[in-house]
Amino acid sequence: MTDAPPPITHFNALTTPDAIERYRSGVLLLNKSLLSMDDEALDTFFRPEAGGGGSGVGVGRWSCRTLVGHLADAEIVFAHRLRRAAAEDNPVMPGWDADAMIDAGLYADEAHNIRMPVAGFVAVIHTTRKWMSEWLDTLPENSWQRRLLHETRGEFTLRTMLDLATWHLEHHVWFLDRKLALLGVPASD
Repeated sequence: MTDAPPPITHFNALTTPDAIERYRSGVLLLNKSLLSMDDEALDTFFRPEAGGGGSGVGVGRWSCRTLVGHLADAEIVFAHRLRRAAAEDNPVMPGWDADAMIDAGLYADEAHNIRMPVAGFVAVIHTTRKWMSEWLDTLPENSWQRRLLHETRGEFTLRTMLDLATWHLEHHVWFLDRKLALLGVPASD
């Protein structure tokens, strides 16, 4: 396990074919043990600074279920943004409030005994990445410079949006792996 999540600049430096492959294979980074964990472990929330060790970086505050649910939602959002950037001229993309999704109990709501299956979240990530990477492989070179405007984060090209989507999953998987280690779950193969 590395001392810090990967920086976005690492993804920006990849060739476009390598970026697509990195995007495609990102789902393989998810620890398969998630699928056999019990609800108590999946719903354990952490103090953000927990597990910081010498790096000074903690594990984040979300539970494993919440984090993987967020990743599934993010995959849908990124897929929509990428496809709109390819199809529309300079589309404007709204932001979204990840905390509102959590607060609304979309991943788990203990008060109503609702716990969404982690396998469903993983399936969304896997299926979306497979579908999108097959499509991304077909894009002509000039498509990668198409622009989109995020309402709060500014302008992106289709390529920089791909880099952000790829980074986002790997960034959160780094935190997920640290949470799993604190729960005593062995690292993935």
